[in-house]
This record gives sequence, structure tokens and C-alpha cells, in this order.
Amino acid sequence: MFSDADAAALYDLLNPWDPDRGADDAFYFPLVMGAESVLDLGCGTGSMLHLARRKGHTGRLVGLDPDRSALDRARRREDVVWVEAVAAQAEQGADFELATMTGHAFQNLLTDEDVRLSLAAIHGALRPGGRFAFETRHPQARAWEGWSRTNPEDESEITDASGRPLLYWHDVDSIEGDIVNITGTVAERDRTVLRVFTESLRFLGVAALNAFLAEASFEIEAQYGNWDRTPITADSREIITIARRA
Repeated sequence: MFSDADAAALYDLLNPWDPDRGADDAFYFPLVMGAESVLDLGCGTGSMLHLARRKGHTGRLVGLDPDRSALDRARRREDVVWVEAVAAQAEQGADFELATMTGHAFQNLLTDEDVRLSLAAIHGALRPGGRFAFETRHPQARAWEGWSRTNPEDESEITDASGRPLLYWHDVDSIEGDIVNITGTVAERDRTVLRVFTESLRFLGVAALNAFLAEASFEIEAQYGNWDRTPITADSREIITIARRA
């Protein structure tokens, strides 16, 4: 058996949150520590907000995610508020200084309506002048072409908390316009499949993304093509955005 709780624990193994080792985490963490109130949308198991508390953040921290098993792990720390919800259900008038959406979670907003409702809710949860920091993979980099069991760089070998050795890899099932449908597989080292996860990701380009932000009354404060804050170029793999509530 490979339960929902196992899946949440696996996420932490595959995606350790460490600003000393990950360029993306190092980008976000100073923003979080410098804001007196933070709403982390798609917080998952809560690793970023857990670390913020451990590092001395004394302000208001709220994590929001629709995955109950992930939130069960997040709730091991009780000095953060955890909310089971999607971004479009963010509390209005909550007066947050900063909202974040890390781990490419923005790409789980698959329709124009999803994007519009989510951005409207995030705008309403921020104070005037509050900032929304997030990233999405740049479609020009065609990241999905590397998501395959035939790509050794995509396959991960890990050992879970019980000492069980595992494999994890992706496969692309289909591409429909700007949406890529993928499968993630967890298996024993002999490739006996334990569980299969399906996910769909939307790859919005810069112009489309910025049009949605403008429609939601966000002003783009900064936009980068890499975690070192270099501009977006023809070689960029990311669209990293800091938008301000107008």
C-alpha cells in the first residue's frame, strides 16, 4: 500500500525546502522573512512557513492548500494557520503584505476562469501595495520534453522514512494546447509500481500571463527569467514574477 500520507511524505523527500541549497527557495525566503504577514498559496506540507517560524518570523503566517494529506503534515506546526482551500477561496480583506505561490503551483490553474478567479481572490487578500510572488515554467523551454522514464535525469532514487528504497519518474500522457498532462509513478527499485499520480500543467507565455495580471489590477514590479534575477530572454526556463496590488 502507498497511502495519501505516504504521498505527502514523498513530496517532502523529492522537494526538500532549503534556501541554502535551492536557488528558488533562496529567492523566496528573504521575501517571506521581510514581510510581516504572508499567505502561502499551494503551501503543500508547509515547509517554507515551518522554516520561517524556525528562523524567527514573528508575524502572521497562513498556508492554504486543497490537499488534506499535505496539510496534515503541515499542521505538525501549530503556530501557523493552515486552511484547506484553493487560491480562489482566499479570504478577502485579509490585509496580507505578501502572497506566494511556489513550486510552479500557478501552473495548476488550468482554465482562464481558474486564473481570473484565483488572481481576483489573491488581489482581495492583499493589502493595498501588497505583493504576489510566483513562478511558472516558460513554455519556450519545453520542460515537458525531459519528463520521461527514458531520461535518467528525471528518475529519482529515494529512501522513505521507513527505509524503503523507491523510484519516482514522470511520463507525458498528452499535450492539449498549452496544457501538458503528465503521470508520476512511484515504484519499488525493481520497478514494481506502488502508485500512479496524474497532473495537468498549463504553460502560459509572458504576454498571456501579464494580460491576466493587468486584468486583475496587478502591476508588475519585477519579472525574471532565472532565480539569479536576470531578465527574461530567449533562453529563459522560468517566468518569475513579483506583482503588486494596484
